Parts: sequence; C-alpha cells; structure tokens
Amino acid sequence: MPASLRGVSERRRAAAVIVRDGRVLMVHERSRRSGGGEWWTLPGGGLEPGETAEEALRREVFEETGLVVSGARHVLEMPYPSGMTSVFSVTVADGEPRLGPDDGIGPELLGLDWFPAPDFPTETPGVPVPPMIVVLPT
Repeated sequence: MPASLRGVSERRRAAAVIVRDGRVLMVHERSRRSGGGEWWTLPGGGLEPGETAEEALRREVFEETGLVVSGARHVLEMPYPSGMTSVFSVTVADGEPRLGPDDGIGPELLGLDWFPAPDFPTETPGVPVPPMIVVLPT
C-alpha cells in the first residue's frame, strides 16, 4: 500500500463541497473515542450497503445540515482517515443549514459554519478546499 494511503480505512465515504458567497460549509465534529480530537470537515459520511456515493452524499448532507442537494458533480476520489472518499461539488436548495440530530454513532456533531474559500489562480478550474481541519488542543 502506498505510504499516502496507510491508515486509511477500507470504508467508502462521500463528501460535499457546498459553496455560497465565496464560503465553504464545514461541519465541526468530535471523536467519541477516549482521547479523540476535534476537527472541521466537509459534510458527508459513509456509504450504507447497496448505496451509491451520490445517494450517500444526498442522505448525509440532509442528515448533517438539513439541506437538500439539488445537484451534484463528482470531482475526485481522496483518502480520508475514515475511508476513501468520493468528493462532489454540490448545489443545494434554498435555506439555511441547521445541525442535524446526534445519532450517537460516529463522531459527535458540534456545529456548522461557513469558511472563506481559499483564493486560487484563475487558470485553475475548481475551488481548492481543505477536506479536514484538525482542531489542536490549546
């Protein structure tokens, strides 16, 4: 296995890049494991048995943010610590995001926020977005 993929779970995931007014929607999560950390990540999660990446994406975005996906375009595959992830550029129906209920499974959902999308050269298509930002203890 390549060094870049060591420690990546065999689990499959889907994640959404939702941009509004030059800002990217991120979810604040905390590990339920003892000594686990906190992080900000793109909305998304694991595929359920028989589910496609796009179906999982639509379900997870609604569960975590209350937003309904109106369009999704596959952008890339990338490793996350919790599994190889299909990343989609997503448009959502009108409405403000709201944090979904805690299901007691997986990371604890702590909040939602919009972060400025990084500047990028105009000759480069797309928006470079960090898939996960780890929160270090202070």
